[in-house]
Amino acid sequence: MWSPSPQPSPDRTDARTVRLGAGNPELLAMVDAANRHGPSLMLLHLDIDHFASVNENMSAEVGDQALVMIAERLREFLAGRGRLWRHGSDEFLLAMERNSDTASPEEIAEQIRQQIELPLSVLPYTLFLTGKIGVSLCPEHSTSANGLLDLAEDALHQASREGGNTVHVHVLHKPSSAHSESIISRQLVDAIDNGELRLRYQPLVSARDGHVVGMEALLRWQSPTLGMLVPERFMRTAERLGIIVQIGAWVLEMTLRQARTWRDQGFEDFNVAVNVSTLQLLRPNFFTEVMAALQSIGVPARMLTLEINESALTNNVNFVHETLANLRNEGISLSLDNFGTGDSSLSALVRYPVDKLKIDRSFIKSAPAANREAAISRAIIAMGHQLGMTVIANGVESQAQLGFLRRNDCDVFQGYLFGEPMSADAAGMTLRRRYLRPEAFAETRPDRTLLLLDDEENVLRSLVRLFRRDGYRILAAGNVRDAFDLLAINDVQVILSDQRMSDMSGTEFLGRVKMLYPDTIRLVLSGYTDLNTVTDAINRGSIYRFLTKPWNDDELREHIRQAFRTHDEKRGGIPV
Repeated sequence: MWSPSPQPSPDRTDARTVRLGAGNPELLAMVDAANRHGPSLMLLHLDIDHFASVNENMSAEVGDQALVMIAERLREFLAGRGRLWRHGSDEFLLAMERNSDTASPEEIAEQIRQQIELPLSVLPYTLFLTGKIGVSLCPEHSTSANGLLDLAEDALHQASREGGNTVHVHVLHKPSSAHSESIISRQLVDAIDNGELRLRYQPLVSARDGHVVGMEALLRWQSPTLGMLVPERFMRTAERLGIIVQIGAWVLEMTLRQARTWRDQGFEDFNVAVNVSTLQLLRPNFFTEVMAALQSIGVPARMLTLEINESALTNNVNFVHETLANLRNEGISLSLDNFGTGDSSLSALVRYPVDKLKIDRSFIKSAPAANREAAISRAIIAMGHQLGMTVIANGVESQAQLGFLRRNDCDVFQGYLFGEPMSADAAGMTLRRRYLRPEAFAETRPDRTLLLLDDEENVLRSLVRLFRRDGYRILAAGNVRDAFDLLAINDVQVILSDQRMSDMSGTEFLGRVKMLYPDTIRLVLSGYTDLNTVTDAINRGSIYRFLTKPWNDDELREHIRQAFRTHDEKRGGIPV
């Protein structure tokens, strides 16, 4: 389908895009160098998610151009640091040398995944793609090219099983759970003294314009045996061993010291967020310790946000309330973390002086589709605003999620779409940039946007050709999931949906759309007529009209023109 760009001369070090075979001489040479005590090697297998729908709905030519642009973007990212090959219809392989200055394989892979998420302008479309990546290492995982290829592909399959749009690095020898816990228990007690704890910082971004308004400090432990671990792997053990308070105090102090450094560099309009464990919050001297740390390090209280888990609010209610009230009175912000997953009742939101609410990532993950998670996310945002709180969405990883949350007036975003947890130096550079993904916040309100949904490719192509002559901006989806993603990202006025589809009926789809996007004008186009279903959908206001296949071109075009006129009248516009 796609031909690579002309090949550079052999002495050039640019990344190249060619089909990779098992005996590719460039890969063999890099593997041989890694085995001869040269730079070690990482091999990344990248697969574009749902790329077939681009070819099916927007034409193979659009798909070809998109792949060329992705290859160019990856080539620019590599910037002479590695090699790039085409592998299959919508897959790429990248080989990069590793040295002491190279970021971890996970960080490199995540940076590449984020490159895929950047919008692609292939006129007349703007594409928002995602990808998954599997990683293998030489010589750690294998000393042969074939072995690396197989392991990277296995890791890619694991990333796919984890839901796609993610990164997975091959694990050579995964210790048993019991063995891992034993190692953690033995090593964690000395982690602070041995300098093994690390802090990473993830940006908090304003929903208004992409301005970086804060950084959350995230703890990592560089275990001598198990490698880099996230808190979920060791904090329960820390609590059982009785050292969670010491770890929490270390995190608070190091974060405040970093905040002081950034403040001395001229950054004032941001705050740092630190997670507080239940045991920390229940300490009699916790308030005094926090205020002493702020004063000794020289950070204003307004620059600190303490993130508290819901479960902490069910313990020693009077004492916790007094502690939180004292902290809040000093100007420290209080955020309720992972809201919706804990044990506290809604009355806790009224009882405690919390001023920020963070929606748990489990509700954000499926938000663009109109399911229960989407409804819960919308309800949390509305409730938080009614209580005068700032609402933060955690785990924002796609343009569709961002669009959904912006349409529902969420205040602040955090997630891989804006940046992975990063080092203090990288976080400082992010603060200097001030704005992240500003193009995602640009207001685009086209006058005439029509969404077409049909799971039959030939029907969808025919409809696109039919309506293109009328000058609409056309969005085409071959399945319900893609349609919800397009609705989250774009301002759509009129929707024309098939009725009988494999994943959901048209009337059910449009009923859910009505809940999320009530201003849209919704029509069904079907070769089958279920009178009861049609009558019920019309009576409930889910659909505007029910049209039948085969259609008359002129009549169908007139129905769509009338739908846009109806939308204008509802919005107070002037019909054209």
